[in-house]
Amino acid sequence: MDKIEKKVLYVKLFNVYKDLLSNAQKEMISDYYLADLSFSEIAENRGISRSAVEDAISKGIKKLEEYENKLKFNEKREILLQKLAKLKEKSLNMQEVEEIENIEEELDYYGI
Repeated sequence: MDKIEKKVLYVKLFNVYKDLLSNAQKEMISDYYLADLSFSEIAENRGISRSAVEDAISKGIKKLEEYENKLKFNEKREILLQKLAKLKEKSLNMQEVEEIENIEEELDYYGI
């Protein structure tokens, strides 16, 4: 898995499991992966060392991976999205397509 694929995966896992992380991990992972700040920028903003930021993010990512390995919410979400995409592709009815798109939006909104 290349760097971009890992980033996409971690953002997805973060969206699903972020409430299970400590506030510090949540904020630093958000700063790093969503706001695209460097470890040094995060450290400076928080008044801590760069290694403390790297350690917190690393531990947070490991927790996200552990949660996914046990619960598989992201994997199940991806399967649902694939099924919805196939339904949307087959549908000729605009009302059905709109309903499918609403379901996709709800999944995103609720972090599912």
